Amino acid sequence: MTRRLDATQSGIATAASILRAGGLVAFGTETVYGLGADASQPQAVARIFEAKNRPRFNPLISHFANAQAAFTQVVPNAMAHRLAQAFWPGPLTLILPRAPGASISDLAADGLASLAVRVPANATALALLEQADRPIAAPSANRSGRISPVDAAHVLEELDGRIDAVLDSGPCTVGVESTVVDLTDPNTPTLLRPGGITLEELAAICPHISLPQTTSDVAPHSPGRMVSHYAPHLPVRLNALQAQPDEALLAFGATRPTLAPLVWNLSAAGNLEEAAARLFTGLRTLDREGQALGLRRIAVQPIPQHGLGRAIQDRLNRAAAPRPQDGTEDMAP
Repeated sequence: MTRRLDATQSGIATAASILRAGGLVAFGTETVYGLGADASQPQAVARIFEAKNRPRFNPLISHFANAQAAFTQVVPNAMAHRLAQAFWPGPLTLILPRAPGASISDLAADGLASLAVRVPANATALALLEQADRPIAAPSANRSGRISPVDAAHVLEELDGRIDAVLDSGPCTVGVESTVVDLTDPNTPTLLRPGGITLEELAAICPHISLPQTTSDVAPHSPGRMVSHYAPHLPVRLNALQAQPDEALLAFGATRPTLAPLVWNLSAAGNLEEAAARLFTGLRTLDREGQALGLRRIAVQPIPQHGLGRAIQDRLNRAAAPRPQDGTEDMAP
């Protein structure tokens, strides 16, 4: 049975003690709930993969209480310092060359010469990281490839009994994962994953940032690069102008009359921040209730492609992607 800890001084201290002892603790950040383990303990990191049924060729993000601690594990360049000053604590992950004395295990890094690091903007998470006083690897706290959790109840739906504890800090405020920027080559900074920090915000600090040409499903260079990911059980149909009677509808903005018997509106006002915060809860709700109603699919209305709309569309594209038949993405639903 997984312990549910309150975000109190006692609960945080208990969670930190579990992490230091090599246990697994899910904790809330501003983006989604992460499944934390001491990144310097290979056996603890291995437990993350076991709990999530996660492919072992996908590296993990390590979390820190502040930029100074994060930069002890990597070799930061001038742009890394500028982005950290602008956006940390916050939903930004930086990929940088591994420092010679880094304590993060090869398993957490997938054997790469680079590491993914970030400082979350959540008071409970920062207090936990401060008390743990070590790098905490933390992918999203769900079964691999499934919908990311944005509150403690979502974590327990999928991982109850598979992890030691969940530190309940309430709902996540951003609702989509962190933006990932590759700075391993300081001359060609690359946006690998859109997220809580928008491309426009990044470009104001880093005007030469580029986008990758393709997303590889073979050997991801960073976390969150699997093509099929964030997937509900029901298939997803994108850019739907209208829904069918056998479909649930994930709507955005002012809705017209629809044949769909089940509707979740990300934001009736057309607000992308609200839509991002409600995305994973909406997918999870439509998936669960749609299956109960015998619906065949989730139809998704078009999402504007600016600001946080890029991050939302990225997650929806992955939710709709063809799913591997060889079991490499998910060993269990």
